[in-house]
Amino acid sequence: MSPRPDAPAPLRRRGPRPLLLHLTLAMLRSTVSRAMSVSSNPASPSSNPASPTSSMAFAEAAAAIAAALRDPTNAASAADAFPSAVVAETLRQDADLIAGIAAYRRYPYARALDDPPAIWAEGESRLLDYGGLGSGGVPALFVPSLVNRAYVLDLAPGHSMLRWLAGQGVRPLLLDWGWPTAVERGFTLTDYVAGRLERAIAAAAGAPGVTTHGKTGGKTVLIGYCMGGTIAVAAAERRPDLLGGLGLLAAPWDFHAAGKQDAQTLARALPLFEPALAFNQTLPVDLLQVLFAMLDPWGVAQKYRGFARLDPESDRARLFVALEDWLNDGVPLGAPVARECLTGWYGENTPARGAWRIAGMPVDPAAIRLPSFVAAPARDRIVPPESARPLARLIPGAVLHEPAAGHIGMAAGHTAEAVLWRPLRDWLHSLA
Repeated sequence: MSPRPDAPAPLRRRGPRPLLLHLTLAMLRSTVSRAMSVSSNPASPSSNPASPTSSMAFAEAAAAIAAALRDPTNAASAADAFPSAVVAETLRQDADLIAGIAAYRRYPYARALDDPPAIWAEGESRLLDYGGLGSGGVPALFVPSLVNRAYVLDLAPGHSMLRWLAGQGVRPLLLDWGWPTAVERGFTLTDYVAGRLERAIAAAAGAPGVTTHGKTGGKTVLIGYCMGGTIAVAAAERRPDLLGGLGLLAAPWDFHAAGKQDAQTLARALPLFEPALAFNQTLPVDLLQVLFAMLDPWGVAQKYRGFARLDPESDRARLFVALEDWLNDGVPLGAPVARECLTGWYGENTPARGAWRIAGMPVDPAAIRLPSFVAAPARDRIVPPESARPLARLIPGAVLHEPAAGHIGMAAGHTAEAVLWRPLRDWLHSLA
């Protein structure tokens, strides 16, 4: 979106958010590694230590420790060399993490893409029309998550799904939910689905230049990303008369498929957040980031260590900063929706059980009779493919696409055009 006074930029960056949490996790991991090195079997330096970490991070650490033990200049006995190698490796990783965070926070980048015109607005929400940037074509309304800025789909030159599609015979429209004011802080999911989203769909249907043609009859194709996809399922079932198709990009549905215990752990965190919900009437951004950290507690530290090793002038480094700026530029979630999602979606798995209701009616993907496209990225840690994939089975005739990418990389990463943008474009063209 357009530059904002509060947008992340050099000297204003606070990420990774919350910083203290990620530094504490890194310190905990280092402390456990050092403690375990004393009791570990020196003959088996590649055995998995007790500290939890990702397999990739452990493999790198194990290789470094093994190399240190093979060093011919190391004259220490095996009993002494292994603990020393572990300590040296954890200290190196700690230094790389600090270096990566410092490099990110001083990186000279600020997003500068201007917004296209808004064709509809309600409260802080806007419907942005990217159609003027290309040749028009099939109208497609993109619905992002409620807890992240919409501009992940228009991140930067060369990494904007919407601008690319606008030049490929698609007329992209983007629903920017905006920052929740006093009105939105009282919204339930019914208010968002049966209220604001349905009115945005109606506005898209009446937008100038949307004409009857092809299989969609000129109707808008609704495309939801992440949480926006779950919301889009409910909207598509309610208003098929306004829609010509449904696209779901990493949309969670079965919240227990990849680990019931982990999902319920997130739900059990709700009482800890109740004081903040009562005070702010929202779940603040930093607390939302805590929940995301619970999904992958060691991932942030690992990627910042990797950033410390990148060439600052490379496109990979610039994309890293652009994505981290977006990740740390979140949006608070209204208290009623936060309670509904944590208790219902994560705790009770209401969507997959057929118990999630909008305006009193159960949301049933099997009732949808629209051409549908379901993307379940294979390397997604935020929405595991096991969670998103059931929608392709439940929606009659849905096309299942499983890109070899992660949750965010699928939408805006280096391989996004190949793994998602082109297949999505081809599916949209099939409706024309």
